Amino acid sequence: MIPFDFEYYRPDTAEEAVSVFAELEAEGKEPVYYGGGSELISMARVGSRSFGAVIDLKNISECKAMEDRGNGFYLGAGLTLSDLVEWNGFPLLSKTAGRIADHTMQCKITLGGNLAATIIYRETALPLLLSDAKLTFAGADGFKEYDMDTVFRERLLLPRGEFLAGVMLDKGFFSLPYFHEKKTKNEKIDYPLITAEGLKKAGVLRIAFSGLAAYPFRDDKVEKTLNASYLSPERKADKVVKHLSSVIQSDLSGSAEYRKFVLKETILNILDTMKGV
Repeated sequence: MIPFDFEYYRPDTAEEAVSVFAELEAEGKEPVYYGGGSELISMARVGSRSFGAVIDLKNISECKAMEDRGNGFYLGAGLTLSDLVEWNGFPLLSKTAGRIADHTMQCKITLGGNLAATIIYRETALPLLLSDAKLTFAGADGFKEYDMDTVFRERLLLPRGEFLAGVMLDKGFFSLPYFHEKKTKNEKIDYPLITAEGLKKAGVLRIAFSGLAAYPFRDDKVEKTLNASYLSPERKADKVVKHLSSVIQSDLSGSAEYRKFVLKETILNILDTMKGV
């Protein structure tokens, strides 16, 4: 049970949502946008988040769309992880969504909610970073599209009053060779000790990580190392571990040293799996 009162709004358009947010903000009601609500509700119940008004985005067409747009494919931010799994148009994204939480929670957690979450893992960011996705924000000036790597720097950089409406994907990435490795401490369904994902485009390996650091990321130097033909797999793995040592975290799932060990084994496995692909 949420231990405080709040107002609830469910606008039908993005323009209405942004307008209502501005009005509530001016009244000092500290409004929040609401998609799946799994994290927002959980935080409110334990007293770590409060708000005076909630603006539910589920009626907004741009937030629930799933549309083929020629060379691109648009996914609304209000689509759930289970929607992405069932769609399976971009296998790496669907695989990622299917390994986050359990099936019950996958029916509640949205794409936008996962990307904007306060939880550090935000694993749906990985395939989007790898595929040069574009994000559509809705604000007072209407809809604006941004390159993923300019508005996602460790976290989603949403200006106050704007919300993520959807994601545009280049279909050229959908059929590329890919890998997905998620290592957890105990169970298959758990927070990642490390999740490593990648695509191979025109013979060049791209890679991104979650769980390794306190945020999901893609690293140019790591990719250059992995694609260096003059280095052995063992040497590549050692160089990657050394380069990332400063950002590797320790937590209840595992120490930094243990994560380094798992990272090296993961890199070696990926290089073997993607060899000749």
